[in-house]
Amino acid sequence: MGTTVNPFDASIIHFVDQFAQRSWLFDRTVAELQNNLLTSGGLITALFWLVWVRETPDRERNRSIILAGIVLTTLSLAIARALALFLPFRERPMFSESLGLRMPISEGSAQLIHWSSFPSDHAVMYFSLATILFLAWRKIGIFAYCHALFFICFPLLYRGIHYPTDLIAGALIGTGVASLASIDSVREAIAKPGFRWRASSPATFYPALYLCTLLTATQFDSVRNVAYGIWKALKRHP
Repeated sequence: MGTTVNPFDASIIHFVDQFAQRSWLFDRTVAELQNNLLTSGGLITALFWLVWVRETPDRERNRSIILAGIVLTTLSLAIARALALFLPFRERPMFSESLGLRMPISEGSAQLIHWSSFPSDHAVMYFSLATILFLAWRKIGIFAYCHALFFICFPLLYRGIHYPTDLIAGALIGTGVASLASIDSVREAIAKPGFRWRASSPATFYPALYLCTLLTATQFDSVRNVAYGIWKALKRHP
């Protein structure tokens, strides 16, 4: 028995679904955008490093935004996961019988962790990162917002992985939490330990920073998989 889908989500999903299976090339291109780490997390984390090394009078301020942004992005993802756990479970569109989607042509099904689809943690992460980049470098930030919309959110919608409201909620959470980096006192408080670490031990700070951006580039898949395993274990053994 399929779950009821609100009219807003249903109308947008059915509009997008009418283009599915019309072109193998288009369907495969959209799938590649979703699955290719180079065009998703790899591109955005490269922009983070670009901001970090860019020579500008505001370089230290921008670096503080980057450090605070990593922490705030992680916080926004934790908020999204908490909401997904405590709000009523929401089945993904691709599994909804009531929608009757035909789905785009794809070589194999998407590899999904069977968490609730609301909110979209991908939208949370990429809009958070885009906001951080916008605060540090406006032109790059605008590009990052477009990237989040067309390279991340559209494929998730088109392939039936998220509803529009999943993506909108995720974008609002990510943007809202990351915007805290625009408050000087908040940003400086978060970034200060990182700057102290860099001053005292750059040989350990930079590998750690690289690992943080690596996790971001891989969309925290390794951490998400471990968390999902723990969650399943807790459900089986309360």
